[in-house]
Amino acid sequence: MAIPGLVRCLSQRITLVFLLSLIVCVTLDEVAGDRRLKFVTVLYRHGDRSPIKAYPTDPYHESTWPQGFGQLSQEGMRQHFELGQMLRQRYRGFINGSYNRHEIFVRSTDYDRTLMSAEANLAGMYPPNGSQVFNPSLSWQPIPVHTVPMAEERLLSFPRSKCPRYESLIKETKQTEVFLNVTRGYKDFVDMVSKNAGLKDNNIESVWSIHDTLFCEAMHNLSLPSWVTPEVMKKLKNLKDLSFQVMFGVYKREEKCRLQGGILLNQIVKNISEAADSKSNWPLKMLMYSAHDTTLVALQSALNVFNGIQPPYASCHIFELFQEDNGSFSVAMHYRNDSTKEPYPLRLPGCAQYCPLQDFIHITKPVIPENWEKECQEAPSRKDTEVIIGLTVFSCLLLFLIILLFTVLCRKRDRDDNYRHLVDQGEEHS
Repeated sequence: MAIPGLVRCLSQRITLVFLLSLIVCVTLDEVAGDRRLKFVTVLYRHGDRSPIKAYPTDPYHESTWPQGFGQLSQEGMRQHFELGQMLRQRYRGFINGSYNRHEIFVRSTDYDRTLMSAEANLAGMYPPNGSQVFNPSLSWQPIPVHTVPMAEERLLSFPRSKCPRYESLIKETKQTEVFLNVTRGYKDFVDMVSKNAGLKDNNIESVWSIHDTLFCEAMHNLSLPSWVTPEVMKKLKNLKDLSFQVMFGVYKREEKCRLQGGILLNQIVKNISEAADSKSNWPLKMLMYSAHDTTLVALQSALNVFNGIQPPYASCHIFELFQEDNGSFSVAMHYRNDSTKEPYPLRLPGCAQYCPLQDFIHITKPVIPENWEKECQEAPSRKDTEVIIGLTVFSCLLLFLIILLFTVLCRKRDRDDNYRHLVDQGEEHS
């Protein structure tokens, strides 16, 4: 009798647990249903590629790589195809399973690797079905990827050049105690790398790029020189990460971001705001940017969420605009830097995970440039100001002296003319 009673007891408990679980699920579903996704912005880095360049003593040259330097590899294609599949699954039910040009817009920088990454990503997002199949043996369809010439890129390529104030900030950063401590601490290491790599410039900046070349070669199973030990690669990685921090942080982060990542953040905020405006006819559900590691770092530095580590291939930063049940809007961010895991939430400092849109705009405003061209101009230093004032005073004195001399000469000439006139009259009179 004890066993049947135990069975009944367990059965009752299982039923109770099931009912409680069902209630929780329904409740969570209702809560999730109160927050409706309205718009998504995705920024990602291109996939795996060949090195950008070789170092002087590099045993591998451009001919080593099937398509040359800086080109997307087949692994990079696979990485973005997988990311596209992840995005398709994540936003199933929000974006159409079939490509719809009114729902998504894709922009890329004008580099082969970013354009091809975008195309591979879209292949994973939108496998053709039904009327979109134009070749039964091909599970792919062409989808437009927009770009502008590199010389005209003003949105996705960082750090932006031709900005004197930013260049001054970088120089000032290299005089900070943080940077100088690293320079002193890595001096012997930099000397060793420079000597073995055949670098002309023996400094930290010249060593930064060595890591990228060695990393690409190692990823593609090429044997590295004997001097490149795991410890050397670790130190090179630390210096590489430092280079990103120096570009957009370490010193006067906010001002640097106004001149760099704040440009892209400004456009993203504008797009999100327009998507939330009931009076606008915003048609898109997703806007996708295909760019570089520096693009991601510039943006995340502006948001003050950069983790200090170079974004890996195919990493992506996601912005999601939600409409709450009370009609207000909120923005949530996620970051994916591991293809084996789902994107993890990123919280804007000073705000909740689902940050009210107006708070999001207010918190990010300090890093949004009001007039980029004007802010990029270098403010004159005190010494320059003193020189300008000195030159102005000197010019005024010189002008005064010229006027004075001219006046004296004119008066003298008038006196001479008057004298000659009187003499002439006398001669005529006589």
